[in-house]
Amino acid sequence: MRELIFALALLLGVISSPTGGELLSRDGDHDYEAPLPGSYNLPVVKVAPDGALVDSNGKSVNLRDLIRGRVTILSFIYTRCAAPKACPYATGVLSQLHRVSQDDSALAKNLRLVSLSFDPEYDTPQRLATYSEGINDEKSGCDWRFATAKSRAELENILNAYGQAVDKRSNPNDPQGPLYHILRVFLIDRDGRIRNIYSSGTLDPRLVLSDVKTLLLEETKLSKR
Repeated sequence: MRELIFALALLLGVISSPTGGELLSRDGDHDYEAPLPGSYNLPVVKVAPDGALVDSNGKSVNLRDLIRGRVTILSFIYTRCAAPKACPYATGVLSQLHRVSQDDSALAKNLRLVSLSFDPEYDTPQRLATYSEGINDEKSGCDWRFATAKSRAELENILNAYGQAVDKRSNPNDPQGPLYHILRVFLIDRDGRIRNIYSSGTLDPRLVLSDVKTLLLEETKLSKR
């Protein structure tokens, strides 16, 4: 599974080389120079909504507890998704950020990745645990959590609060997966406030990394006042 996602990331151009070297590089979809961390400000969009979840260990957890205390990248996914610019792409970007954090102690301590499934009937805690092991077998690096909603009603509340549209495809055997959704990935600061929302067109790993570091620099400046 990890190899499949990594290969897809290579195909999409989010990872420049499978062995060492520069992991974050310009590609055809993001052909621009990424901004320098701290050279711009990220306004507060709104407070990130809460919700009742169950994680890949089968433990009940509140979403607010996953998105506070660290700068968080929250990605809505489902494991059956095979649409190239949707879940596999988002998970590939998170995997890349996790790899970068292995060599960056500040990121390892201050960044959290959260993959939240909107397919709870299929993505059980056991299946999420298997999925997470397949894409994240590294013990070092930042915290990466996998979870799903505790109930269908709670899932709808979370999706509505985050503006994450999800619909069933007319053909449940569609090769891209049974569900259709618009890719939305959220940057959330340590205080649980949304600071950026990425789509398939803006989910550039270089930009996400710069945004994360911008928030960490912001915290440093505030602590010195």
